[in-house]
Amino acid sequence: MATTDSRTYATGKRKTAVARVWIKPGTGTFTVNGHAIDAYFDRSTSVMIAKQALELIEATGAFDVVATCRGGGKSAQAEAVRHGISRALCEVDAEKRPAIKRAGFLTRDARKKERKKYGQPGARKRFQYSKR
Repeated sequence: MATTDSRTYATGKRKTAVARVWIKPGTGTFTVNGHAIDAYFDRSTSVMIAKQALELIEATGAFDVVATCRGGGKSAQAEAVRHGISRALCEVDAEKRPAIKRAGFLTRDARKKERKKYGQPGARKRFQYSKR
C-alpha cells in the first residue's frame, strides 16, 4: 500500500485472484483491466460486490478506481477488487477503517481448492476399501 501523486495503491486477494487497485479523488469512473466495470464483469452481482466498499462509506462518486485483475474467476476477481478498494480507502482515511472492518471487507478470504493427492482419485476421495 503506497501513496504516489494523489493516487493510493493497494492489493486485494481472494482464493487465487489478485487485484491491483489504484484510487484517486475524482468523478467516480471505474475501470477494470482497461474496460468499464459493467463491460468487464458480466453479472450485476459482481459489479455490486466490487463497489460495496465505496457504497459503504458513501464515496461512490468521490473516487476514480483503476484495477487490474489476474487469476481465479470473475466472481473471485470482484471480491479481490473490493478487498483492494477497502485497503486503499483505509490508507486514504483511517477514520473509515472501523466501518469497513465491521463490514468484513478487510478480511482476505484465503480458501483455495485443495490439491489432489497422489495414489488417490481426488483431493478427499479415497478408493473403496476391499476386505477380500
